[in-house]
Amino acid sequence: MQRSLRLVLVPLGVAVWAVVWAAAWLLPAHAQQSAPTAPAAAPAKPKPKPETKPAATAPKPAAPAAATGGAQPKLLGQYGIWGAYTASPGGKKVCFALAKPSASETNPPNRPRNPVYMFISTRPTDKVSNEVSVVIGYPFKPGTETSAQIGGTNFALYTQQDGAWIKNATEEAKMVDAMRGGDNVVVKGVSAKGTQSTDTFSLKGVAQALDRATQECK
Repeated sequence: MQRSLRLVLVPLGVAVWAVVWAAAWLLPAHAQQSAPTAPAAAPAKPKPKPETKPAATAPKPAAPAAATGGAQPKLLGQYGIWGAYTASPGGKKVCFALAKPSASETNPPNRPRNPVYMFISTRPTDKVSNEVSVVIGYPFKPGTETSAQIGGTNFALYTQQDGAWIKNATEEAKMVDAMRGGDNVVVKGVSAKGTQSTDTFSLKGVAQALDRATQECK
């Protein structure tokens, strides 16, 4: 298995990127079975463009780009495909739930992609709680939005590079609640080359993973 890390300068900082990258490598073997390569790190929500993003999506405070010494993530528990983790990059505690999709497909079929991950992150020092993000495994088509569907509800996501975040921050808690009570979340996207993707994440175990991460970051 090739271990490669795509470093992208985002507001969250190098430390937290490294923490979640390492955490993905700590996933038990049964949770990694569809991951042929090393994952990207969890992206921080980028600063939205005023003309396209509502005030509710104001960027959350970012952690500094600190050294990663002592930031090795700790697996708190594995619940289905969802793992609960904690770490303290730069002395700032981070807790998060992390999962890989239970099913993925592309149109045209079998287009190569980097591994795909969904994260739900809490950073108490930055007053960020249950921030949902997706690393899609390819650069999104610039200027496009995507969506996450849970049951009959769609949540709009805005994109940057290979990351996606909920467009309206006021709906973030609603999305997390829907995930807690849902069966699957389906994320669709279009790459810069026009490839369409559909990733399905089982939600079995997400409530337990979130509860464990929340307990750790009280």
